[in-house]
Amino acid sequence: MARRGRPTSDVVLTDEERDTLERWARRPKSSQALALRCRIVLACADEERTNGDIAAELSVTPATVGKWRKRFAANRLDGLHDEPRPGVPRSITMTTLSASS
Repeated sequence: MARRGRPTSDVVLTDEERDTLERWARRPKSSQALALRCRIVLACADEERTNGDIAAELSVTPATVGKWRKRFAANRLDGLHDEPRPGVPRSITMTTLSASS
């Protein structure tokens, strides 16, 4: 049966990548955002699943699944980490605010 919609990036994992993703997904010290990204990529690597199927299973939007599938395909594990935010870093921190109170 022909697939409809935009073509998706194929995600094929090496054994080492799969082990790392599984470890990050269940590690208590991982950020929840990183753990979710790992679960998305692991689901994308399983058979021929659509972004919509994966999104429904993980309670995210299909666009979110597509974003992380594409970013992983382009940059592998490094693509799952947060990119630096644009702009000047904060000059006032919460500790500075609480110390002046």
